[in-house]
Amino acid sequence: MESAGVPLCTVLEYLVNPSWQAAQVIQISKICFASLPVSILLFSPITVQYSHVKVDLLTFLCDSQFAIHLGIAPGSRGISLEQTGKNHGYRDRDVCAFCPVNHCCIEGGPDRLDSIIDMRSLSKDLKQMGLDVIYSRDAGRYLCDFVYYCSLHHGHVRAAFIHVPASGSMATPDRLVPLLQTVIQAMLNQHQHLKHYI
Repeated sequence: MESAGVPLCTVLEYLVNPSWQAAQVIQISKICFASLPVSILLFSPITVQYSHVKVDLLTFLCDSQFAIHLGIAPGSRGISLEQTGKNHGYRDRDVCAFCPVNHCCIEGGPDRLDSIIDMRSLSKDLKQMGLDVIYSRDAGRYLCDFVYYCSLHHGHVRAAFIHVPASGSMATPDRLVPLLQTVIQAMLNQHQHLKHYI
């Protein structure tokens, strides 16, 4: 899980990260996913540094069939399901004032990668259930998108990224955790279904 997803100038505003708070609660209550025979729920914060992303991710992905990442989206009022990770355009500096070489995630990698999960249909299904979710193809050009692209690349597109509001009533664990549990369960169900056709 990404520990923040905002430019350096606003990192200090998020001393309490709703995505990490929710991840910790979900980790404790992961029994709700026990019906699915997958070992994918390993929750770990990723430092807001480009240089740490690949090391942290490779450690995480070696034990995972599918990775689900959480990050915060300042200004958002709902949960965003990200379809696409982008390889280029990373010009914002991280907490150590570092920017990726050539503003790129993976040299020679495709310009974009899409998750194996169909976020559009998932969003539609979840909206019909009354959940406030948003389909998105743009995770920004900071650590969230950088993490997502690297995860999609190294995990052979078996990854998902969920953006949660950085503040407001939906950013509280009481509101966020049940929503995320439903979203994650739906993703895992789709992933399990897809495994039969891959």
